[in-house]
Amino acid sequence: MTNTQENQVSAATTGATVWLTGLPSAGKTTIAYELAQRLRGEGHRVEVLDGDEIREFLSAGLGFTREDRHTNVQRIGFVAELLASNGVKALVPVIAPYADSRDAVRKRHQFEGTPYLEVHVATPVEVCSERDVKGLYAKQAAGEISGLTGVDDPYEAPESPDLRIESHRQTVRESASALHALLTERGLA
Repeated sequence: MTNTQENQVSAATTGATVWLTGLPSAGKTTIAYELAQRLRGEGHRVEVLDGDEIREFLSAGLGFTREDRHTNVQRIGFVAELLASNGVKALVPVIAPYADSRDAVRKRHQFEGTPYLEVHVATPVEVCSERDVKGLYAKQAAGEISGLTGVDDPYEAPESPDLRIESHRQTVRESASALHALLTERGLA
């Protein structure tokens, strides 16, 4: 086996958590699924921990208070680290609005020695509102809901993410390629 082949096998069996944070409708999940398809095509074991699915199955009953959001992020972080420590690329597209919650997840990964990358999908709220994939911005504007992250509830953007993606300035494929390039640079793809 050549060094290149050994490196490819090593990267394919090395787990990592890739945490994609950003506003609702920023493009986190779309980018995660695009990257997942590419990584699977290269022989990686991949799971996408979609924030909406996690809320339904793992965090049912939690609301959207700061404490509940923190609990939700910690649960997702625990599952992601568990998967990553067992050779899976865990792609985690979740809002995770608070820096201290994301920092706690990063520290858990560091403590366990598990690779962790934080990606800020930095899409302006105006663009997210136009996309409004789930109709949340329209409901908030109509007064039907409150506590929408980035509108009437805070979002603390990462100060020093491993990668910042401006999804409103590039295609989904370009965004996923930039993330793949980071994984490759770090020896994870």
